[in-house]
Amino acid sequence: MNETHASSPRVESLSAAEAVAAGIDFAELHLGPHGLFWNEYRPEDGACRIWHWKDGQARCMTPDGFSARSRVYEYGGGSFCLSDDGVLFVNETDQQLHHQPLVGGAPVALTSGTCRYGDLGYVAGQVLAVEEEADQHRLVSISLADHRRQVLAEGADFYASPILSPNGQRLAWVEWSRPHQPWTATRLMLAERNASGWGEPRCVAGIAEEESIQQPRFDHANRLYCLTDRGGYWQPWIESGHGLAPLPCAEADHAPAPWQLGGRTWLPLDANTYLASWTEAGFGRLGLRRSGTDNEEFTGTYTRFRSLALDERFIYAIAASPVSPSAVIAISRQSHEAVVLAGGVAPLSVDRISRPRTLRYPSASGEVHGFFYPTLHSEAKPPLVVFIHGGPTSACYPLFDPRIQYWTQRGFAVADLNYRGSSGYGRAYRQALHLNWGVVDVEDACAVVAYLDEQGLVDGQSAFIRGGSAGGYTTLCALAFHDVFRAGASLYGVSDPVALGRATHKFEGDYLDWLIGDPQRDAERYRARTPLLHAGQIRSPVIFFQGELDVVVVPQQTRDMVKALEENDVTVEAHYYPDERHGFRKAVNQAHALEHEWLFYRRVIDHNL
Repeated sequence: MNETHASSPRVESLSAAEAVAAGIDFAELHLGPHGLFWNEYRPEDGACRIWHWKDGQARCMTPDGFSARSRVYEYGGGSFCLSDDGVLFVNETDQQLHHQPLVGGAPVALTSGTCRYGDLGYVAGQVLAVEEEADQHRLVSISLADHRRQVLAEGADFYASPILSPNGQRLAWVEWSRPHQPWTATRLMLAERNASGWGEPRCVAGIAEEESIQQPRFDHANRLYCLTDRGGYWQPWIESGHGLAPLPCAEADHAPAPWQLGGRTWLPLDANTYLASWTEAGFGRLGLRRSGTDNEEFTGTYTRFRSLALDERFIYAIAASPVSPSAVIAISRQSHEAVVLAGGVAPLSVDRISRPRTLRYPSASGEVHGFFYPTLHSEAKPPLVVFIHGGPTSACYPLFDPRIQYWTQRGFAVADLNYRGSSGYGRAYRQALHLNWGVVDVEDACAVVAYLDEQGLVDGQSAFIRGGSAGGYTTLCALAFHDVFRAGASLYGVSDPVALGRATHKFEGDYLDWLIGDPQRDAERYRARTPLLHAGQIRSPVIFFQGELDVVVVPQQTRDMVKALEENDVTVEAHYYPDERHGFRKAVNQAHALEHEWLFYRRVIDHNL
């Protein structure tokens, strides 16, 4: 329990196992009277453990046999919060709430049964949480003293971000209804306490269907704030006598798409001051905004900031930069100097790290964003690997990623794309994917090859494409409908959108209708964009990686695609992992997949397949 927080060893070249081992990540940083706490993921065992930092020392609080990870909406988030004398967390194996005292004692279960919990908060002896029971969702509070449960809100399809005002008299949350996603249309709700309990909730914002709201907050005066994209970007607004009013801010997104619960990329201090991270040209910024004055910048050398907290002396964040992986940092509010409290140690010397260059290039009728990583070898025009992120309404960031460095050290350049539809560039850019999945993302993936080839940065005849989940779908569409890539890799990728729609979970139950259309009314559009139905057009070699426990993209999708390619005499290779779900978590499997993908591409190049 009192183990030392160790750093990763430095090496001068990355094997697949070393690249995976360097993928330590942090989440959900919390600050309280007893110190700083965070959740840490380590690839060697796939567990998430809560750490406590105080007086310059960090210790792991999570005992063996426990892992702090929520799976509400399948993607989880908000897996722990602080109580008066310890931490409250969702245990990964049973998805139940547990309380662990700060000093001594094993975690004690507060709940039992089949419900799952996430997006935890704590006020005055009550745990606030999103509760998931099969396909039903609600907001609940659970007493720490007697474990009594109370339903706070139900009836909407989805809930997020329950938060109580400091005086305990106002309860705010975000909710949304099908067929919307949290990044397309949500509602900000507010209930106020009266003599008999909570009054009837009212909708503060989001009545129209063209507004996405996230991260509601209260300041110490109990005023309500949120981020809304009604102005084109997720920006901070404050309640006023006439609804919401904008706060002075940058014309930029102040949050990513809320795929996970518990995000905290901004904190209002009062009506005139707030701390926030925002994105400019894909690069993260951090600053204190005061009305009537310029930002006080705290960005430094970092390019992404998450899970913000602050006290009188320091700003705390989970941050990363192009030369340092994810870290817990403390930034002096006086000197602006950053100190790393945990993580942040790259397994390579700085001169062995390929740095991201901003990509802005034309594609069809739009401009596309991303990052280019040159190879560390001396080839004039090296082969290229195009990375397609999942989501698809997600994003990639210009930070140290050991997987990218693995490729650049082996003679490949990398293009990491934020194709149209990615978050971080405003609502209009994000909405460009509406009914266009399998078209604009594929166009953007193909266009980057021609662009980089024309710039003399890569060999356009030796381009490869890879992606996981939704990124795997873009990969397979690019191989089926365009003759651009020498080979591709699909990691638990979608090959049959209709089959995905039948099998997927509630959170994404209507997402395909937004991305492609109604499966019955727009059946022809689905047929035109289903890689499985066009496997005969794929002539390039393909390698597949699939978890057998995947409930998002079920294994049969991959098996059907592999069979179709084999019947067409296409070079195909497939690897199945019996202990993996959607997205691999075990280090040995991640390393196996990375190494075998590289070996597959080398065979394609060496044997001119």
